[in-house]
Amino acid sequence: MKTLYLLRHAKSSWDHPGLTDFDRPLIDTGIRRTRKIIKHLNDKSVSLDMIISSPAVRTMETAKLIASGVDFPVENIHREPALYEASLRDFLDVIYDTPDEINSLMVVGHNLTITHVANFFLESGVEMLPTSGLVAILFETEHWREIPSVKPEQLFVVFPKMLKS
Repeated sequence: MKTLYLLRHAKSSWDHPGLTDFDRPLIDTGIRRTRKIIKHLNDKSVSLDMIISSPAVRTMETAKLIASGVDFPVENIHREPALYEASLRDFLDVIYDTPDEINSLMVVGHNLTITHVANFFLESGVEMLPTSGLVAILFETEHWREIPSVKPEQLFVVFPKMLKS
């Protein structure tokens, strides 16, 4: 069994005109909303074997918040350059290339691609994954490369606004 968690990075700042898009940090609102997602993950007893993140500042900060919140070693977060400005194919390749000994994978990325990836697997789909939005999908297979040919089971789709403080 493989469980895939797709997380859009938390809300970031546009208040620093001198920063590149890559270097934009999280804002307090984004941190608070991500803490709601962490509580949800803990309430569901989610355990992660691997976290892969775009190397952009806002995605790495989000990944670090999640890792700390679910007792995943922050130093083990895998930075994947292909996830920044990724196409659907690039994003899927990162997932498919995950070692098979990993059963529970979280990928932290950017819109619009992360919404496209979620909709690639979800029958009902999501219109737009908001910042700190999370999708969890279960696949009955032992190999990440086989997930496109396995019927996915939606475990949950959760947005911070759906959760209590």
